[in-house]
Formats: sequence, structure tokens, C-alpha cells
Amino acid sequence: MSSATPVTLLCCGLLGVTVDDGGILERAFTEAFATQGIVPGTAAYARSMVHVHQTRGQSAVDVFRALFPDAPGRAEAATLAFDRSYRLAVDRSGLAPMPGAFEALQQIRGSGVRVCFITGLSRGLLGLVLDSLSWWRQVDLVLCPEDAPRGYPWPDPMLCAMLRLGVTDVRETAYAGGTESGILCGQRAGAQIVAGILTGGHTRDRLQRAGATHLLGNFAELPEVLAAEGAGPVIDPGAGPAAELGPTAGSGPSAGSGPAAGPGPGPGSAGLAEGAVPGSVTSGQAGGPATGKPPGENAGGPVVGPGGAVPGAAAGSVPGVAPGSVPQAPPR
Repeated sequence: MSSATPVTLLCCGLLGVTVDDGGILERAFTEAFATQGIVPGTAAYARSMVHVHQTRGQSAVDVFRALFPDAPGRAEAATLAFDRSYRLAVDRSGLAPMPGAFEALQQIRGSGVRVCFITGLSRGLLGLVLDSLSWWRQVDLVLCPEDAPRGYPWPDPMLCAMLRLGVTDVRETAYAGGTESGILCGQRAGAQIVAGILTGGHTRDRLQRAGATHLLGNFAELPEVLAAEGAGPVIDPGAGPAAELGPTAGSGPSAGSGPAAGPGPGPGSAGLAEGAVPGSVTSGQAGGPATGKPPGENAGGPVVGPGGAVPGAAAGSVPGVAPGSVPQAPPR
């Protein structure tokens, strides 16, 4: 049965969901632990890797801070070692899409649903992943831990995506991910569909307990679920034909070339009139980039976060959301 509120925005995970890194993530954690004297075969290593698995989806810096709560210097050093190890491994062996993920992304965006990648990787590693796959033009927005006051399992990343892409109702969103923390984020943000992807690292039972509304064998099954729920843009009958989507092939700017501005909100999805994020694209700026460049410039590339919390956000809060309009995250 189709839902009363069509889905217009899909937020989804990256590693293990849409991208196959061949185990690079785990190896990078192993090498980072080694720089702190924690090596395979020891009890300390076993405990550390259990924590890594349990918190999968969260940022590396949060993982290391939890493991070294009384030694911020060690946590910072381990984070730097992790980033270096991951980058070198990608340079050596590259990355690949999960089976059917590229085609699924094209199908989803072709139906009028915008796509946002949310990841626990740093901004530099996120750019490396998108460069490696030439996927800059496959999404409308990409968010990393620097782009929200709090990361997974809090709802902040999804709420930031809604604000930046002009979503006016949390029920217009869907989330797809393979970790408990990601599923909790989707649930707490009020997403209509929260799909657990079984290739993403956590088990069926764990994803179900976290609140997944659907359990899928892989990301390639998602377009069918979205279609069954009536996914697509909300179109005003009097507004004329829907605008065409931006390009879906080719690579955009590299991670080091600065933020790329993406297309404005889809047809009929008005920007947030009150509390909109400063510099974000609103309904009155459709097609114009958030950077202030002329409309159409850099069209088709994703909006990239500014490298910090949303402007004007108080610590631990989500700016621009009217009281009571978005479910509050329960304490963890």
C-alpha cells in the first residue's frame, strides 16, 4: 500500500551499504591500534575490536575517544593513523560499488528522489571514496561527522540533510543503512522508511531491535521498496512539468577543490521558511548553489557540508527546527 506522504529524500550509508571497501576499514583500525601498542593476539586488541564492531557507523575519532577516555592525545594520534592507513589502502587497491548499488542509485534518483550519503569517515576520506568511484554526481548531498553537531546514533545528520535540501516533513524521508547506530539515527529523525541493509556490518536481529522497518539483503532491493511506498517528488499540479534531474554520470570536483553546490529542492518541496540554515538553498533559490555562484554553475554535483556544525547551531542542538516538528532523540 502506498504511503500518504511520498518519500522525496533518501539518506543512506556508504561502506558496506553502497560501497565495498574489501575490509579496508577493519585493517585501518588494526593499524591505528598498533601505533598505540595494541596488537592482534592480545586481550586489549580483542576488546578494542569488539568496541569497533559495536559502534560501526560512528566516526573514527568518537571510537578512539571512547577507547582512550583519559588520553586525548592517544585518541588523536590513533585517528590520524587510521586516516593515513585507509587512504594508503584505497590508493593501493581501490574500491568497488556493492553489487547493484550503482544501478539502484540511478533508479532512485531517476524517480525524483534525492539522495544523501551520510558517513562516519572524515571529510578527506569521504572525498577519496567519491573520487575513487567517480560518484560525485550520483548524489545530491554528502555529509560527514564535521557537518552536524552530533553524529550517529543521534538524529542530527538526517535533520541536517532535510534542512539543506528543503524537506518540510520528516515523513518525506527514508534511511538505508547496515548499522545499529544508523538505524537509530533514521528512527529518531522520524523517517518514514528505515531500511536495514544486511551487508552493512550488523546482524538482522540487531538491526530489527534498533527499529528497522524493512530488512533487505542488499541495497539493490531498495528501489522496489521505495516504489511500493509511493516514493517520488510532491508535484504541484499548477506548477507545470517537473524539472529534469541533473547528470547522473561522471565525476565532479575532487575533495580538495572546495565545496560543490548541488541542485535546489525538487519540484514542489519548499525550503524551510523559518530557521533555514544560512547559505542553504531554499525554494526561492531553486537551481542556485548555496555558495552564491550564478544559478546552474556546478549543477549536478552534490552539496558538500561546510566543514563544521551548521551555522548558528548551539552545542548539541539542531538549528532551524521548530519545536515539536521533529522527534527528539532519547538519551543514550
